[in-house]
Amino acid sequence: MPLKLFTLLVSLLLSTSAFAVINFAPNHAKELKLLRSFDIQPSFLNDTQLNRIKEQKRSRYKNKYFFKTMNDAYIFIPLVKKIIADSEVPSEILYLAMAESNFSTRAYSKKKASGMWQFMPYTGRVYGLKIDEYVDERRDLVKSTEAAVKYLNALHKKFGKWYLAAIAYNCGEGRLRKAIKKAGTDDLTVLLNPKRKYIPRESRKYIRKIIALALLGYDEEYMMENECDYLLNRGNAYSLATVKVPAVENINRVAKLISMPSKELKKLNRHLKYGFLPPYGKSYHLYIPYVKLADFRKNYKPAALQTMYLVHTVSSGDNLSYLGKRYGIPYGRIKDFNHLKSNSLFLKQKLIIPVSKSYKKTASFYTVKSGDTLDSISKNFKVSIADLKKRNSLRSDMIKIGDKLSVN
Repeated sequence: MPLKLFTLLVSLLLSTSAFAVINFAPNHAKELKLLRSFDIQPSFLNDTQLNRIKEQKRSRYKNKYFFKTMNDAYIFIPLVKKIIADSEVPSEILYLAMAESNFSTRAYSKKKASGMWQFMPYTGRVYGLKIDEYVDERRDLVKSTEAAVKYLNALHKKFGKWYLAAIAYNCGEGRLRKAIKKAGTDDLTVLLNPKRKYIPRESRKYIRKIIALALLGYDEEYMMENECDYLLNRGNAYSLATVKVPAVENINRVAKLISMPSKELKKLNRHLKYGFLPPYGKSYHLYIPYVKLADFRKNYKPAALQTMYLVHTVSSGDNLSYLGKRYGIPYGRIKDFNHLKSNSLFLKQKLIIPVSKSYKKTASFYTVKSGDTLDSISKNFKVSIADLKKRNSLRSDMIKIGDKLSVN
């Protein structure tokens, strides 16, 4: 039932344990505690737009399609919640992820924000998330949460109040600073003034949306009407484990060894762009259901992989014959592997190249030597300077001897 799914998700947000007993303290006291956690004055409970959004959300949660989009959140909310609990941010900040993406790790915005916490590429990299041809850790449910916690803590130190940290997360630090300077105060009711428009309309709605979702979760009568206690216990069965597997391991093979549908395993690992782990390093992490950990330990053994996979972005002058010679494989294999109907390629097309494992040592990465420049390296490996900078998260053309650059 859709309402039951919502109560499970909300229960996971609020409880410290899946077997927690619901405390029947007056709702009003809990609502005040919620506002205090965001440094918001009690009078905000009377905000007309806040209550309108709350009722809209209550109505929306009766929609079956909406719950289908949130279904993946079952398994990872407890782990995400623990990361937040172990940090200095308020536990209720988890509703920020609900407001941002409905807990969808595959969420993607028109502004190129991605993942459950909707990180922009630059901010994601600043807070340690890898974004390249093989992975986008903005969609990594654990790493993105750890990054969001760091970012929110940094914003709180700069602005001093949690509601300001949440607003800055949405509209940016610079925009909020200008708004506070223009308003002459950081008071929430002033910043939310619709006529003065100190902060963008989206941000005015955003902070209300977070509080509205939390208030709805604090409605005990609503929770109990939908058998929250039963669903609360049921939710305990879902948790995750992190395992290390060798580079370029195939996800389908792992899924088979732990008797799990590969589609479900890929849902938990949306940070992986393809059906294999990245080719760099000796190993990379993979998330599996905790109940499958015993199967993994019993059945998983690294295979003697003779083939690895690289992602090649087609640039000017590329053709299948050239790529076959470059990667040391028959060009027909590239054509077949990518299900190409003709030999024609187009600029910026992504091709998966199955190469021998030994190729990794000679051509996947290049070590910068004396006299090298990005221009000389780009010409040598037939890749644009812009692409080299993107692949290696370079913010300038400066490189130094000993740097290892991804060139494929």
